[in-house]
Amino acid sequence: MDGRAGSFAVNRANWDERAPAHAASPGYAFERFVADPGFLSDVVRFDVPRLGDITGLRGVHLQCHIGTDTISLSRLGARMTGLDFSAASLAEARRLAAATGADVDFVESDLHDALAVLPAAGFDLVFTGIGALCWLPDIRRWAAIVAALLRPGGRLFLREGHPMLWAIDDRVTDRLVVGFPYFETPEPIVWEDDTTYVETDAQFVHNVTHSWNHGLGEIISALLEQGLALTQFVEHDSVPWEALPGQMEQVDHKEWRLRGRPELLAHSYTLQAVKPG
Repeated sequence: MDGRAGSFAVNRANWDERAPAHAASPGYAFERFVADPGFLSDVVRFDVPRLGDITGLRGVHLQCHIGTDTISLSRLGARMTGLDFSAASLAEARRLAAATGADVDFVESDLHDALAVLPAAGFDLVFTGIGALCWLPDIRRWAAIVAALLRPGGRLFLREGHPMLWAIDDRVTDRLVVGFPYFETPEPIVWEDDTTYVETDAQFVHNVTHSWNHGLGEIISALLEQGLALTQFVEHDSVPWEALPGQMEQVDHKEWRLRGRPELLAHSYTLQAVKPG
């Protein structure tokens, strides 16, 4: 097993184990999705003004996890497919889709094999949400896959944690300390954590993850190299989870920002790019 395949296996075990706990947590709000046909995930609701009208668009959500954002996009009118490498995550996504009557397809695949299971130039919208790019070792390869999935005139919609935020050491709780790479590195950041980012009493065994940061210039340049045209780039002073414990406060839309001086740090960003028609 090569190094990257080993990293994916390590990460898949981590996500497989945590998927049921995420689905049961109040943060992902499965019960709200079932009870309220108009309910949207916090991540999608935050970006509705930037998404615009997506009625009738054929969309794919890459690295969709347990499907709450995918189903939210479906509720906004898109014909959605979700793709993820975690069988356990997709089991929860399919369970939620069945409970809500959502017409969403979920496909199990590593992102790097997406073109083996999804149609090339088959999508009007490629959506990637918070906390996805950090699991990919090569941002240029990701950009090539996005470009290949988009039809001419189709667009990428990406909201992500800011690479400057990912570089901050969240183990330091009283000041901002850069402790991790900002730029993409050949070797992964190896992390061990027996918790997860939602409220849960579950105990976990698979606690190691391998991740990579990617600088903004690297991400944008990778998309430009594929011929995509950047149409929007907005940096935000909030992010939808408590990324820096002890230093953040919760604000609107269940977003979190640096307490007192959020202007010190770009927390997340929304990027849109279009494949020329």
